[in-house]
Amino acid sequence: MAHIVENQLYAAAQAIEQQLDQEIDRLDNFDTDDLKALREKRIQEMKKLNNKKQEWLRNGHGTYSELADEKEFFEVSKKSPNIVCHFYRDSSERSRIVDMHLKILAAKHVEAKFCKVNAEKTPFLTQRLRIKVLPTIALVKDSKTKDFIVGFTDLGNCDDFSTEMLEWRIAHSGVIEYKGDLMQPPDVKRKPFINRPQKTIRGGYDSDDSDIDLDD
Repeated sequence: MAHIVENQLYAAAQAIEQQLDQEIDRLDNFDTDDLKALREKRIQEMKKLNNKKQEWLRNGHGTYSELADEKEFFEVSKKSPNIVCHFYRDSSERSRIVDMHLKILAAKHVEAKFCKVNAEKTPFLTQRLRIKVLPTIALVKDSKTKDFIVGFTDLGNCDDFSTEMLEWRIAHSGVIEYKGDLMQPPDVKRKPFINRPQKTIRGGYDSDDSDIDLDD
């Protein structure tokens, strides 16, 4: 894992350095005071973004990982302002579908921490967030649960939704940066899944912001 993070940090630094060099070359022709100030501001913004990306990678962003227990979840919440957390059950086929898509999105959106927890092994956290349907994706921003994606209802009500569809749905919470149109879902024609009973666990949830007590 350390080797993977090291490679990711190096790749991110190289990419930012290349962008920075290109930006400097483009702005070198500016000679007025205003344009020089603009150039310096842009360079500082890019350096700040680079520092943020490296910090994200050091905190495990860029990969999709499993959290061992509730304590680790609260630790992650202290370090990462944006979290996409999948609550799953081992026997759930749909949880494996979610895993497949979140692995892709984790590499694409390093601004958020993508992770998963076994709901049956974290009863305190599951009850605290009032989760009763699996799979459920909790979307956390600044230590508050902003939204929940419960089952596949919001993803076209089908098992074969695209990664882009899940990305679009996550983006509504503001935990990832999204360049597409939030008013228009990317999937419009999908086969609905066979109507099967949803797996449930104790408790429930509502869509109001819920504080995560980081002192737990």
